[in-house]
Amino acid sequence: MPAKDIYHDCVKNALIKDGWKITHDPLSLKIGKKDIFIDLAAEKLLAAEKQGKKIAVGIKSFIGISEVEDLKNALGQYILYEKILLRLESKRILCLAITDIVFIKIFREEIGKMLLDDNTLKLIVFDSEQEVITKWIN
Repeated sequence: MPAKDIYHDCVKNALIKDGWKITHDPLSLKIGKKDIFIDLAAEKLLAAEKQGKKIAVGIKSFIGISEVEDLKNALGQYILYEKILLRLESKRILCLAITDIVFIKIFREEIGKMLLDDNTLKLIVFDSEQEVITKWIN
């Protein structure tokens, strides 16, 4: 099992504060002979629905030497996880959790805006000090 991201517990607490129930920590999936671990899985019951909403969350700290390298790695992992979820748990939506600082540094710039404009990623933006979600971007 891979090591937890430095913001793992922060994101977990933020999701709980936002009304989500953590169902897997981590979410373990098997594709062929390979084991895949997505940081968290959660669900939230919605008043108008009986089943609710299910998400899987990949958490990325973006603390490497290059923000572009971190973005490439996060995007590659996101695409892989999304394909696996479509095959194994198609009702679960994949989200990438990033700090509000990373959002400002990358996703308010042209490179990040391009990914958001194309609906390439679904983001959970969180405040790491307050441990709260500040934005959901679908």
